[in-house]
Amino acid sequence: MKDEQPSMLDPARLKALAHPMRRLMLRHLNVHGPATSTTLGELLGAKTGTTSYHLRQLEKHGFIEEIPERSTGRERWWRRAEGPRDLRPPTPDQLSPEDRPVLAEFHRMGMEEDRELFDRFPEAYHRDPDWVKASRGMGRMTKEEFAEFFEAYIALLMKHSHGAEDAPPGARPLYIRLFALPADDD
Repeated sequence: MKDEQPSMLDPARLKALAHPMRRLMLRHLNVHGPATSTTLGELLGAKTGTTSYHLRQLEKHGFIEEIPERSTGRERWWRRAEGPRDLRPPTPDQLSPEDRPVLAEFHRMGMEEDRELFDRFPEAYHRDPDWVKASRGMGRMTKEEFAEFFEAYIALLMKHSHGAEDAPPGARPLYIRLFALPADDD
């Protein structure tokens, strides 16, 4: 396991995640586990050369890693990189003005993905309410209390999450946005 997580303050890392194909590939690896560029290409309707390029970009920035024991010849298997998964983006003031549009695109894409998940919520809840939860609340906090709340939420999420390799039987991948629904129903 890696001791230190690369910083999201690096605009190149942020840009690597602000690409639609890479986000879909990373999501697939997160939810379904290891895959090859051929498998991903078939799933995403892309040529193997295209998926290979994007996989190399994700590898270069530390988001995925090759599985050498499964790779043979030209067939390379990829998985989500091990280690912490707290990938909070920087705030605009932490980036140079010329790098801020990448941050805006990163957020735009994330919010678009979240809207799609939110639209799927009612059907997922109807299908299996034990695996679909939501919480709506109201609270009054100072900026410091809100920062503490958010850190506690992230710590709780990390504490109760398993990687694909070490998940116990019956564990499912879940999208969690203070509403949660199964990710393997995609």
